[in-house]
Amino acid sequence: MWQANCRRMHNLADWISGTVMGGCVGRSRMDGQGSARSSTRTKKRGGRNEPLKKERPKWKSEYPMMEGQLRSKRDEFWDTAPAFDGRKEIWDALRAAALAAECNDLELAQAIVDGACITLPHGSLTESYDELGNCYQLPAYTLAPPVNLISETSSENKVSESTQKQAQPPPCRQEFQLRVRLSTGNDVRLTASMADSIADLKKQLEEREEIEVNRQRWFFSGKLLTDKTRLQDAKIQKDFVVQVIVNINPQVIAN
Repeated sequence: MWQANCRRMHNLADWISGTVMGGCVGRSRMDGQGSARSSTRTKKRGGRNEPLKKERPKWKSEYPMMEGQLRSKRDEFWDTAPAFDGRKEIWDALRAAALAAECNDLELAQAIVDGACITLPHGSLTESYDELGNCYQLPAYTLAPPVNLISETSSENKVSESTQKQAQPPPCRQEFQLRVRLSTGNDVRLTASMADSIADLKKQLEEREEIEVNRQRWFFSGKLLTDKTRLQDAKIQKDFVVQVIVNINPQVIAN
């Protein structure tokens, strides 16, 4: 997983260098003047700004997490974060810097941060600011894997999980009307059951309102709902309201 992350990091860093920051990241590594440029920008921005520290946050997932689940969790965050606050180019730079730091390329991570004129008050990507004073906060799972991460190479775990799923009886389907509030201002009621997944409800919303599945982002209690999440997993009941953000211009995100 981490080798794949390193390859993604270099591709993302090259893209940011060429399009977002006008190539300043690439030049800082080639001519060896990254530190000089960094100090100049710091003086211009003012305020407290510390160099990026090597230490990464340590955290434990509520449940043993597979590598694929961690990738999906991260992709969902980076996909939705620019839709709420801040500037997309800064989010892109933070994503590249986070991947570089995780691959132990602290020099490249620092160059990306400096090139995007990002201020780190505590020397960590968990909290940062852009030139306009916008605050950007990254959760721990975007910067480091959990201590209870499970490797995907364990075939025994996969066989055990599939056996358990086959042994479990299908849940009883009791339908009710789920209230969905769209970011366009409309309220829609969908026929659902506690066993339905978000992916199933996305398809139903697409049939009802002609909103493509890749344009839908479902949220409940401020948390993003993944496609595999079932209503009973998120404890969503009949009288609750689920919010759906509809992207106007969906972008194709490469794995």
